[in-house]
Amino acid sequence: MIDQQLPEHDQAVLDVDALRVAVERGEVTTVMVAVPDMVGRLKGKRFDAQVFADRLCSGPEMCAYILATDVDMGPVDGFDLTGWESGYGDVRVRPDARMIRHLPYEPGTVLVHADPVHPDGMFVDVAPRQVLRAQLARLQALGLRVKAGLESEFLLYEGDPHQAILNGYRDMRPAAPHNLDYSLDHPPTLTDFFRHLEDVLRDAGMPAESVKTEGAPGQVEIAFPYGEAMRACDAYTVFKHATRALAARRGILATWMAAPESGVGSGLHIHLSLWDGECSLFAPGSGQDHPDHLTRALAGLVSGMPDLMPLCAPYPNSYKRFAPHSFAPTRFSWGSDNRTAAFRITGHSTGRHVEVRLPGADANPYLALAAVCAAIHHGLTTHPDLPDPCTGDGYEDTTARPVPRDLVDALMSFDGSALAEHALGKGVVRHYARAAYHEIDHHLRHVTDVERLRWIDRV
Repeated sequence: MIDQQLPEHDQAVLDVDALRVAVERGEVTTVMVAVPDMVGRLKGKRFDAQVFADRLCSGPEMCAYILATDVDMGPVDGFDLTGWESGYGDVRVRPDARMIRHLPYEPGTVLVHADPVHPDGMFVDVAPRQVLRAQLARLQALGLRVKAGLESEFLLYEGDPHQAILNGYRDMRPAAPHNLDYSLDHPPTLTDFFRHLEDVLRDAGMPAESVKTEGAPGQVEIAFPYGEAMRACDAYTVFKHATRALAARRGILATWMAAPESGVGSGLHIHLSLWDGECSLFAPGSGQDHPDHLTRALAGLVSGMPDLMPLCAPYPNSYKRFAPHSFAPTRFSWGSDNRTAAFRITGHSTGRHVEVRLPGADANPYLALAAVCAAIHHGLTTHPDLPDPCTGDGYEDTTARPVPRDLVDALMSFDGSALAEHALGKGVVRHYARAAYHEIDHHLRHVTDVERLRWIDRV
């Protein structure tokens, strides 16, 4: 991850005036209005472009349940935002005029990210973009700007996604036969897919910095350029939308499960640094290898992230990724260029930054980055002690606090946490704790293939 800036202005991203011109010319015929849901997926509606330009630039309405469901879009009781008792009413969604993006894989179509708002115009505080926006504002109040880059791991399987559903996702075959980590000799199917995806991302104004195959069969890692935090997350949601669309057209299924198979884990690594104007506050200088802001940020991450894990690992499956010598951390430790630590200092000069290796591939990028920012703010304002760095095998570092074994343990630290409630607000903590409790209940009520294989004729 190098300090390559995300393009601030490019032809793929339009403002409202440019959109109106494109609509009049017939270049844009459809507008997708997209709200990131709690999972991080884009939910919304497709609008005729002329209708949108004429009447809906101020924002259409959508059912508030898009922020109050489980992963199956099933309504979940217990949310303050909406529910059966209130009739599941609408919220207005306000398009972000800075984020109108051409979709090269959807001819004549643009996508605009939107924010749910209350009747008084205030942002809905539990919406993922607003959760992140609030944490960026807290750091901005300290005179600090966040730059971030996201690094996504995911798996590709051969076969039509619809058929995979009908088969119960059994007997899926990875798109590569074995470990192709750092390989440049890929099967033709993968090479063609990578080229198509790279072209689409470039034409959408969000070019990938690098693409590589990873350690598990069919596993891919894509790193994106470093830049403004909200733009990075918005681009990431479009990347996932594009990847799924392109993969399906080629008879490939893409998954961002944290642990799609036993012994396989995929992460969403967050690369982050703090800036004061054009000055990197993490860069070495004035005889300091670890400047004060970097030291305090690390201390905040080590002491704060244990209370915020459901925002980085939101499902029972998420915790099956945290295994010894898996390259996923099992301890809240930090180190310099040490991939066995949860927080890795990497980069050089003004590109010096922290890589947060805790979030799984299944994490919502807005929420995971918000958790990281909240922990850093905690470090900057309360000055917790920074433990010694991990200089060897982090999996053997018994002095560092262990990562929760499961979502139940993580929730015990998150729900009611003074740190989490102070940073995020009680309503946000209650909302995402409720979602996690629902996932735990769903998991506990179902018998798995593993249980049948282990016990059906042995007990």
